[in-house]
Amino acid sequence: MDSVALSFVIPLYRSAETIGAVVRAIEELKIEGGHEIVLVHDGSGEETSAVCRELVKTAKVPITLIEHARNFGEHNAVLTGWREARGAHIVNLDDDGQNPPAEAARMWRHAKETGLDVVFGHYAVKQHSAWRNFGSWFTNRMTDWALDKPTGFYLSSFRCVSAFAAKQVVGYAGPFPYIDGLLLQVTQRIGSIEVRHESRVAGASTYTFRRLVRLWLSAWVNFSVLPLRVATAVGLIVAVMGVVAFCFVAWLWWINEGPASGWGWIMAGLLIFSGTQLVMLGLIGEYIGRMFLAVNQRPQSVVREVVRR
Repeated sequence: MDSVALSFVIPLYRSAETIGAVVRAIEELKIEGGHEIVLVHDGSGEETSAVCRELVKTAKVPITLIEHARNFGEHNAVLTGWREARGAHIVNLDDDGQNPPAEAARMWRHAKETGLDVVFGHYAVKQHSAWRNFGSWFTNRMTDWALDKPTGFYLSSFRCVSAFAAKQVVGYAGPFPYIDGLLLQVTQRIGSIEVRHESRVAGASTYTFRRLVRLWLSAWVNFSVLPLRVATAVGLIVAVMGVVAFCFVAWLWWINEGPASGWGWIMAGLLIFSGTQLVMLGLIGEYIGRMFLAVNQRPQSVVREVVRR
């Protein structure tokens, strides 16, 4: 297949009301070297699928529709789209119209001019709800600690990547991908530009708190041993506190002083140690569980059908 200058990869989930306007805006762009659209329908029902199949028939630019067999998540869908993209650069954007395609083209030109492998879009003003904005802020603070990136650098799902970087990343076969972590593992040629963030074309956001929590876990557990190091430090601190407390109790016994009954202290100590043990076991269990799923080759995604025009 012939290559193009720029591929627009769009993961879709319940996008029947919004994706048409996004595709039409992309069609109107003037991209030197040509552009294409790759739609990845991530198992959200027949309505979205029917709308996308009609878009494939009527689109003014080359368009590919990929149907996932079920819902696998945004990052999994983006990687599926990257595998089918033919562009020298790839931009992935949301399906709800909040990432203007014109701004995507500006990111692409910036990447070409600077030779960067990844250009993130940084929003001056975000048109999200308060809890979603807090979630994004918290995710970026978490990744400051967990990932090898400049402190405070904003990681956005609106990004332009070179075909070189995308090729390195799509080789990852694990079931819990975190794209920004994968990109930071393969290149340090990253940058960002300020872009507009529009209100949704229609409907409400499908990005739930549960999805954000899964994203935090993927960033921490898949790409960093920092949680284990934190667990080790907490365990050492608690152990030292236990030794100090034991020495203090022994001293009270030696001088024949102290409370007549130690039931309250014993219960408090048991709660502290039991809670700490549960936290440590939970972290260890998360690592072992993900290793188990990876060893048993749980699929990252399953493509049911690819439709091209």
